[in-house]
Amino acid sequence: MSAVRRSAKALAAGAVLAAALALAGCGSSKPKPAELGPPVALLPVHQAWHAQLGSVAGMVLVPAVHGEAVVLASEGGTVTGLDARTGGGLWRVQLDARLAAGVGTDGRRTAVVSKERQLIVIENGAEKWRRQLPAQTFTAPLVAGGRVFVMTGDRAVMAFDGETGYRLWNQQRQGEPLVLQASGLLTAVGDTLVAGLSGRMVGFDPDTGAIRWEAPLATPRGSNDVERLVELLGGVSREGNVLCARAFQAAVGCVDASRGALLWTRPAHGAQGVGGDAEALYGSESSGTVQAWKRADGAPLWTHEQLRYRSLTAPLVLGRSVVIGDETGQVHLLSREDGAPLNRLSTDSSGVAATPVAAGKTLVVVTRQGGVYGFRPD
Repeated sequence: MSAVRRSAKALAAGAVLAAALALAGCGSSKPKPAELGPPVALLPVHQAWHAQLGSVAGMVLVPAVHGEAVVLASEGGTVTGLDARTGGGLWRVQLDARLAAGVGTDGRRTAVVSKERQLIVIENGAEKWRRQLPAQTFTAPLVAGGRVFVMTGDRAVMAFDGETGYRLWNQQRQGEPLVLQASGLLTAVGDTLVAGLSGRMVGFDPDTGAIRWEAPLATPRGSNDVERLVELLGGVSREGNVLCARAFQAAVGCVDASRGALLWTRPAHGAQGVGGDAEALYGSESSGTVQAWKRADGAPLWTHEQLRYRSLTAPLVLGRSVVIGDETGQVHLLSREDGAPLNRLSTDSSGVAATPVAAGKTLVVVTRQGGVYGFRPD
């Protein structure tokens, strides 16, 4: 469920709009999902381990993977690295802060953001430094190249020195008066830092913050602030230099990030990011329909309707399956070829909190109450 917040000064003060977006499928009159029946395990998978983290329901969690390790954080300030092969703890830090967003890591340094708008960096199992941010952020920091990059809710992109926490540069962009309480687009493609700003994919020089290119995936339209909200969402699909993403409730599209050229865009109505492979792009629409598009030009490939009204996560492409979690804690494995069900896995009933991730041969799923589940193929 995506909520909306006021941008700029109101966001910096933590002001919240009164309602979550009905547009995102969160309205009280949401139709009842259809019964799924017993799962058919055409792709045999078993639960290998289970760990407990702490509730993540009040933060925007993006699990970070580095090799066989997965790094997670709870709203209560616990940040931990787990061995995805066994579920055993590699390290654990308890911060004196409640967290709003995370996690970013390069395997050496790990970064999260607190509800008090502090960027906190951890190294060698201990807090290394923290810096006050000018506004709240719901996007996990990006840790790369000895730096920590942050995108705040008022559309500022900043770079900090990973060793000292010194702010290297700050780029501020004027935008719409609302922002999503959801993970935005912040990633690296080659030597370019890529951020999503008000419907546009923007490429930055990571050393100076200078803008190299801009590519519009969607243009704000509508008669009110909510209808004009077209933020680019976190959860992207990259193949080489081509980066594909979703603009909230507006479109999906792909950009050649080596030169900032928009390759294609197609109307789509979803509130979660996308996944993909070399041939296709996959996404869950706000209705719960799962859609596949041809990666080359955006032509529709298939549609899966059985998961409608289940508040789905963004998809993960893993092997021959598309993996999607839902609000009841079920994890659905669909065929990449045609969307046919391959298996259904169970966690707890609190709901899947973030897009599932793959660490080595393990599928890792985190629930809202902090259950962490590791699944492996038989």
